[in-house]
Amino acid sequence: MDKGYDNKGYEAEQAKKNISWNANVNLSSTQISEKIQIEKNDDYDPYQHREDIKHPIRTSETFIHLLKGSMGTGILAMPAAFKNSGYALGIISTFLIGLICLYCTHILLSTNYEISKRKRVPFLTYPEIAESAIAGGPKCIRIFTPIIGHVAKIFLITVQLGTSCVYVVFISENIKYIVDYYTPAETHIDVRLYMCMILLPLILLNWVRNLKYLAPFTTIGNIATIVSFGVILYYIFREPISFENRNPVANIEKYPLYLGTVLFALEAVGVIIPLQNEMKKPKNFGRPFGVLNGAMLIIISLYMGMGFFGYLKYGQDVKGSITLNLAEDEVLAQSVRGMLSFAIFITHALQSYVAIDILWNHYVKKRVKSNFTFWEYVVRTFCVLVTCKYKIIIHTYILILHL
Repeated sequence: MDKGYDNKGYEAEQAKKNISWNANVNLSSTQISEKIQIEKNDDYDPYQHREDIKHPIRTSETFIHLLKGSMGTGILAMPAAFKNSGYALGIISTFLIGLICLYCTHILLSTNYEISKRKRVPFLTYPEIAESAIAGGPKCIRIFTPIIGHVAKIFLITVQLGTSCVYVVFISENIKYIVDYYTPAETHIDVRLYMCMILLPLILLNWVRNLKYLAPFTTIGNIATIVSFGVILYYIFREPISFENRNPVANIEKYPLYLGTVLFALEAVGVIIPLQNEMKKPKNFGRPFGVLNGAMLIIISLYMGMGFFGYLKYGQDVKGSITLNLAEDEVLAQSVRGMLSFAIFITHALQSYVAIDILWNHYVKKRVKSNFTFWEYVVRTFCVLVTCKYKIIIHTYILILHL
């Protein structure tokens, strides 16, 4: 460590320079690294300096948002995932993958806290965390500091909007499934037309600018999801479960398909930092009995249970979404498709929130001189339109899922 960091006069002199972090592209790697470490021994607590948050969300609301953001269409594909892994290997793998995801998320949270403390800022975004981590790392990688933030933004936008694509396909296919059953065959229309029909409601939903205002709808969506899962479990256990012709370990060549489905299902990392940044009491997020651990315990258990029992029930006949295996001629089964479509519809706004936030705050807002609210709505609308075009072109749910 440089002797200068042990000299209080040096630290004060560097702090007085007040080099703006927003001008990172004009700083050398050494300057950036020094700026990160100046306050490393300070007692500044980022969690105590979040007075500027206009609409902070409560711990219970954060818990609900995290559950809803994690329990999307992926859980309905878990029986198909277990078909590709086998029920025994699927249980073990899902548990281990869930723990790895949880561990990595805690590393992300601790990194965010430590860098925020060193920089004396209330919170950071994903790209800012990436830039700061690289800038404070080994000298050989500091040259990537100016570009790593943009790389992180591109990946986040791609992942979040890609997930939104899957959601729209799921909603459209289930609505079509219901309508086709109750209407004559000559009136049936292509699933892409249903995607166009839900476009306007999706735009209006994504116009909601604060997560706090989505909480009531998210609660309704969670209730619909829980009721739907209850009905699905009723169909699963309506008849005795059998292990006959069920593989404990499937063909290893299909295991990558299992991994693709599970990693898609468990991915909620895109909403982790935004949710904690909006919390009224952010310390409650990463505590041992906090929001993250509690939500992940429920999520991993539900995913293992749905995959295990769903595969035992339908075996090799299980489809990409277990809702498509339910009885076609029963109102109860059709109601499940409707409730889940509504729940996933609400989740769409949570998934798009991160991508919209990045595009607006990091790229568009700084280039707009006036009418900020109008242009923000333009960005929100643009995101939905762009992803809708992609969804219409590629509208097979299981293929998008495995991508």
